Amino acid sequence: MPKVVPYLPEVAHVASELIRFDTSNYGGGRANGEREAAEYVGAYLEDLGLETEYYEPIQRRTNVCARIPGRNRDKPALVLHGHLDVVPAVAEDWSVDPFAGEIRDGVLWGRGAVDMKDMDAMILTAVAELVRAGEQPERDIIVTFFADEENGGVEGSALVIRNRPEWFAGATEAISEVGGYSIAVGGRRAYLLQVGEKALVWLKLVARGRAGHGSGLHPDNAVTKLAEAVAALGRTEWPIRLTDTTSQLLAGLADITGDDAGDPDALALRTGAASAFIRSTLRTTTNPTGLTAGYKHNVIPDRAEALIDVRVLPGTEEAALTDIRRIVGPDVDIEIVHQDIGLEVPFSGDLVDAMVAQLGRHDPGVPVLPYLMGGGTDNKALSALGIAGYGFAPLRLPADLDFTGMFHGVDERVPVDALEFGRRVLADLLRTY
Repeated sequence: MPKVVPYLPEVAHVASELIRFDTSNYGGGRANGEREAAEYVGAYLEDLGLETEYYEPIQRRTNVCARIPGRNRDKPALVLHGHLDVVPAVAEDWSVDPFAGEIRDGVLWGRGAVDMKDMDAMILTAVAELVRAGEQPERDIIVTFFADEENGGVEGSALVIRNRPEWFAGATEAISEVGGYSIAVGGRRAYLLQVGEKALVWLKLVARGRAGHGSGLHPDNAVTKLAEAVAALGRTEWPIRLTDTTSQLLAGLADITGDDAGDPDALALRTGAASAFIRSTLRTTTNPTGLTAGYKHNVIPDRAEALIDVRVLPGTEEAALTDIRRIVGPDVDIEIVHQDIGLEVPFSGDLVDAMVAQLGRHDPGVPVLPYLMGGGTDNKALSALGIAGYGFAPLRLPADLDFTGMFHGVDERVPVDALEFGRRVLADLLRTY
């Protein structure tokens, strides 16, 4: 008897295909490149009858864009954008091949299933639903897929904005990743809509000392100086500082849970698996992510380096850097490897109302809360053109799925029915907004 193959929605098929392109981005200009994934995306759009344009400012770092004319071209255009690169994956740590795009028991596995080839597929198939039916979106939709987002966009969106700003002519708002997904709050489902992003500052700490033999008495040791600075910074407990967005989020959580004790951390912990993600948005974070020193066991090096990933609340960048310099002390130099801006836009307006309404239409009675994301997206680059960016990759998720914990983690996965939910929500948003 032939084996019955279950129906696979197109959105899951496209996401699986995208995962199979190993677009790993190691940072610092070292990456596999997005060219083949961009060509796949471009061919998909061209099969819909759309005109695409490619921009590859650096070899294999490929960006692609298409515009879908709307019914009312007097309305400002809306940008739907995603990135095609992913962070690397160590295959030995995974339960599946991270670049096989495997679907198992109704769940899509692989690097990019969460960040963000799921949303890339939702964008493509939502647009396809309208175009194939002979429908037009309400306004012009600019569909763009960037390179290099996982390296801060320095070889992707930053160059596109600088050299191809005409791609975004007439646009005032944008939608991208890391928002619109559901979380469990005190036994209830709620959705987080991303209306802000912390600033990113990648630092390198450099300690210098005197080189020498490992057997000697050696107080001027660069490794010791660095270790003390890294430990001090990594263990710093930064104070809670609320923004307009996080204040609204906490008020919403208090309303859902009935907990109005006024402890932000305690309220955040009521979100279960998402709590670590949310607690990080209430304060600055300084996480050591790399160490480099020495070349032989019995040689004391004259230089030691550490990488620190700093995420700063919008508007507090300079104050945080001043504090960091104080914490690491005068014996360690600080180099800024990359720095971008923080963003915060209002949880109000026609687009926000439309996104909230579509979530309510497809999942009635579930509250939608604003939140400030601890990471960053290519919305920061678009903000240089005056485009207000939101995170809205709508996914209705199981309460026990640690979705936020899979960003850059092991065994990244997303339910197929969540992808299909997101495609429907996005398609209806494009029809009506």
